[in-house]
Amino acid sequence: MSRPLVISDCDEVLLHMVAPFKAWLEEHHPVTFDLRTHDFSEAIRGIDGGPVTPREVWRLLDLFFDTQMHAQPPIEGAVAAMNTLAQRADVVILTNLSDPYREARTAQLDAVGIKVRVFTNQGPKGPALQRILDEYRPTRAVFIDDLPQHHHSASELTPDVLRLHLCGEPLLAPHIHCAHKAGHAHARIDTWDHALPWITARLDEAA
Repeated sequence: MSRPLVISDCDEVLLHMVAPFKAWLEEHHPVTFDLRTHDFSEAIRGIDGGPVTPREVWRLLDLFFDTQMHAQPPIEGAVAAMNTLAQRADVVILTNLSDPYREARTAQLDAVGIKVRVFTNQGPKGPALQRILDEYRPTRAVFIDDLPQHHHSASELTPDVLRLHLCGEPLLAPHIHCAHKAGHAHARIDTWDHALPWITARLDEAA
């Protein structure tokens, strides 16, 4: 029998990423990282203030995920929220990491107490979201992500999915364009103590 479905991003929704990434970069590499932008091509700068090439940005990101996933702490309230949601819905993760990281991401989440199926993706999330919906055929679905472009993609391809814009990193959240204000998300809530009641109310509407 079909159940409701929660599809959640991971970085900055369930786990902190940019804060430990910034700390690691500035400790081990000759760069600075400015959290006022979510565009890594602009945020990462050489010590002299000059830009870093896109190739170097991707190299540093891959190196971080290869060696530092253990350093990503959970967002406050995320673990309890995911386990609460799992009692009434199927819960899966849709993360923009390349496919070879799927097992590592699954293990990373398992280690902090979130036991879920992980889907990896590159680029806009709308197409991947549609594939997940085709597989699960839920009674109702809620999509949670911290980046507005993914809500835009989801709103175009899966308009019936309820979309929550959530960025749990306080250093980054004020600088993220709001998908709710843009009309691409149904709500913008950046803390799990407020987000969980909103999600559970939406899931109860499926009953």
